[in-house]
Amino acid sequence: MTIADSGAQPSPARLGTPVGTPGGAGVTTGVLARCLGVSPMTLRSWDRRYGIGPTARTQGGHRRWTPADVVTVQQMCRLMATGVPPADAARAARAAGPDRPPPVPESAPPPGRSRAAGALPLGDVRQECRGLARAAVRLDAPALDERLTAAVARHGLVAAWEDVMVPTLRAVGRRWASAAEQADRAEQYVEVEHLLAWHVSTALRRSAPPAPPPAAPAPGRTLLACVPGEQHTLALEALYAALTLEGLPVRMLGAAVPPEALDAAVRRLGPVAVVLWAQESVRAAPALARHVAGARWGMKGIRRGPVVLLCGPGWGRSLPAGMLRPHGLSQAVEALRGLYTAR
Repeated sequence: MTIADSGAQPSPARLGTPVGTPGGAGVTTGVLARCLGVSPMTLRSWDRRYGIGPTARTQGGHRRWTPADVVTVQQMCRLMATGVPPADAARAARAAGPDRPPPVPESAPPPGRSRAAGALPLGDVRQECRGLARAAVRLDAPALDERLTAAVARHGLVAAWEDVMVPTLRAVGRRWASAAEQADRAEQYVEVEHLLAWHVSTALRRSAPPAPPPAAPAPGRTLLACVPGEQHTLALEALYAALTLEGLPVRMLGAAVPPEALDAAVRRLGPVAVVLWAQESVRAAPALARHVAGARWGMKGIRRGPVVLLCGPGWGRSLPAGMLRPHGLSQAVEALRGLYTAR
């Protein structure tokens, strides 16, 4: 798989009417996220960063979005859909209040989607991709950091990965492959690809909250590892960041994990799940996946083992029995969340 999610930015057409709040009790973050077309993580991020969040509480202490809260966040989304930065959109939405539309800041860039990004074949992608690709071609590290941070803040990590980071990485990769066909230009985009990948990795790690000191033993973990010989880790880094944002315990082993080391880590940690990444078919290791899935630990009669998730385009369509094959970051996170819920 290419780990990605479909949490695209909401269009103005989807925001025409406030979300219903039966009985005035307000709506949950999950319900509002589905109505707006964003992820719950994005709404929580807006609450933390910009003060756009639920103001009501149930008798049990659960936070709820009131009709006024919903109108405010809808106004913020309308402004962001025109290209207004999230901080400015939030400020304008709060200042306007729920009774009148907010003014569009004069600094707002023109709306629309880009079909070009300098010399890179981005295709029909978000405006953010155009700026990100141009910064990469210029080798402008500060601009890359700024744009990647803004993309995560605006769309949430999952949507930023698929809708901004992955399309730009693919465009740079295609451009490098095209240049490699001409010996005199083969090196032109290596530095661009490496710089962009480095800053994407930095943005993903920055988005992941630091692990709190364990107050009690974690109820199993998810173990992330590349198969032997596999050096591509960015998609696993995106999954690591998404899982930590979900509050799920996870351990990253990284690139090219030898079979002996993976086996030792599985038996030491007793993970709920093991994610094995293979970018290329020549790296896929079905025998290793079956070996990991067959690991068992615990007392006799209640012995258990990990669920194995095969991720990355290198795995073929035929799967060993009992293994999962999520397609996209959202599916991977949902599958792992379900495993923890079941436990």
